[in-house]
Amino acid sequence: MVERWLPFWEPQLVVACAIALQFSLSTDVTIGPSWLFPALEGALLIGLIIASPHPGVRHSRFRRHVAIAMIAFVSAVNIVSLVMLSHRLLQGGKENGHALILSGIVLWCTNVLLFGLWYFEVDRGGPVARACDEADFPDFLFVQMMNPAFAPRDWRPQLIDYLYLSFTNATAFSPTDTMPLTPIAKWLMSGQALASLVTVGLVVARAVNILS
Repeated sequence: MVERWLPFWEPQLVVACAIALQFSLSTDVTIGPSWLFPALEGALLIGLIIASPHPGVRHSRFRRHVAIAMIAFVSAVNIVSLVMLSHRLLQGGKENGHALILSGIVLWCTNVLLFGLWYFEVDRGGPVARACDEADFPDFLFVQMMNPAFAPRDWRPQLIDYLYLSFTNATAFSPTDTMPLTPIAKWLMSGQALASLVTVGLVVARAVNILS
C-alpha cells in the first residue's frame, strides 16, 4: 500500500537536480573548488539511494532523519552561496556581472527544489507517516482538503504538490492557494520567501546596472 503512494525515486531525483545545478555556479559564490560541495552532497545521495530498496530501511525513522540531514546540508550550502552572491552583487560594477546573474537564477531554482523537499518531509511527519495516516493534523492546508468534492476520496498530497507550493511561494513571496498551519510551516515559508525576495531583488538590480 505504501509503495503505491510513495515513488521513492522522486525526492532523490529532485536532490540530484539541485546538486547538478550547483555545478553551474560562478566560482565567486562557492567555497573552494566548484565541485567540492556537489561531490560531498552526491556521496550522501548515493548512500540514500543504496539504502532505499531495503523495506526495513525505507520505512524507518532513521532513513527520514538521514534524508532531512541531506536536505539541510544542501540547503546550508545554498545559503552560503546566496550570502556570497549578495556580497558580490552589492559591490556593484560590471565585472563578472553576467555570471553572477546566472548564479542568482541557479540559486533561485535550487531554492524552489530544496524547499519543495522540506515541505514534503515536514508535512504530517513525512511521506511514510502521511501514507499510513499516522499524523492527525496537517502542516499545510491544500485546496483539495478544503474542497474534497474536487479531488478523489483517497487524495493525498504528492511531491509535485509541494514543489508547486514552493514555486508559488518563491514567486509571490507569500502563500497563494496553500496555507501554512503550524509554526514550522510558517517559518519555512517565511524563510523561503525572504531568500527568494533577496535573490530576485539583487539580481534584477544588478541586471539594470549592467544594462544601463
